[in-house]
Amino acid sequence: MSKPNLSRRVAEAAEIALTTRKYVTFIDVVTGLRWLHSRHVATWQQGRVATLSELAAVDEDRLLTTATLLKEWALAKGLKPVDAPYVAGTRDRRELRFTARHGQEPFRVHWLSPDLSEARVRKLTEPKVPDLVAVAPLDAWTCASCGDTGPYLIMEDDRPHCLTCADMDHLVFLPSGNAALSRRAKQESGLSAVVVRYNRRRKVYQRVGLLVEEAALAAAEERCLADEEVRLRRRERDRERRAEQDVEFQARMAAEIARLFPGCPEQRAQEIAEHAGQRGSGRVGRTAAARALDENAITLAVIASIRHLDTDYDHLLMSGVPRMEARDMVRERIERKLEEFRR
Repeated sequence: MSKPNLSRRVAEAAEIALTTRKYVTFIDVVTGLRWLHSRHVATWQQGRVATLSELAAVDEDRLLTTATLLKEWALAKGLKPVDAPYVAGTRDRRELRFTARHGQEPFRVHWLSPDLSEARVRKLTEPKVPDLVAVAPLDAWTCASCGDTGPYLIMEDDRPHCLTCADMDHLVFLPSGNAALSRRAKQESGLSAVVVRYNRRRKVYQRVGLLVEEAALAAAEERCLADEEVRLRRRERDRERRAEQDVEFQARMAAEIARLFPGCPEQRAQEIAEHAGQRGSGRVGRTAAARALDENAITLAVIASIRHLDTDYDHLLMSGVPRMEARDMVRERIERKLEEFRR
């Protein structure tokens, strides 16, 4: 990829992050460029690899070039640079390293919009100690210290350790599912850890619960019982507000589809927006790019609709045709329909 082309792509990824959150990080850009997936970042934050570059799809020099291009773009936009610490979710809280051969400073900078409030700036620049992370392993494992095993492991010095050797065997497991109970148990507990398990299908570590002190869990349960009715009413209000926000976003998305594809029927544009922008769906309409009404993300939502409704793609899949081969077979039909919608 040429440097001008890379510069353009860096700017596009940074613009999406800036529009969404009013600040931009190096992580935002490299995940936006698809050189790293969020699961890679999570693995790095858990201290399971020495450097982030080990998981990237490009070499360290390209990562440094990207950080430099991000700096040039951010300074031109008048963004404020702030050095932010990156600490691993391990017992030693060691500094996370982006690359092995380069200094870490260019990658740690957060670029803040002048529109950010002072309170938000303070929150972003205050050192944030990450949660300790315990892994619920899928495969058999042995502790690097005692040779024993257990239901959870803690990574130290890039090696797995059991809860006993990590001095955490007095903690009890609280499964996910009750946000208020989890939040309060963590507040009450002097020592806690987030428990994650690897999802092989989605290729990502997913949170499954917490390890907390038993007394803290009991205290949290008492607090939850005391104000259960109030929280139920609040959840109902929040649900109504989120529903209203989704309707507003889907209307803006439908309007953008109509602008980019004036030949697309109004009802079809609305259906695409409602389908792609459904909360919790994980579809393209829920991405940060789509919520910023990025043209590429909107186009991908329209392409997905055409693929399923205007071609025999689904039939090909049911006939046993591999997914990528099926996509190649319907590509021309999709392009013709896109041209029809653009007219």
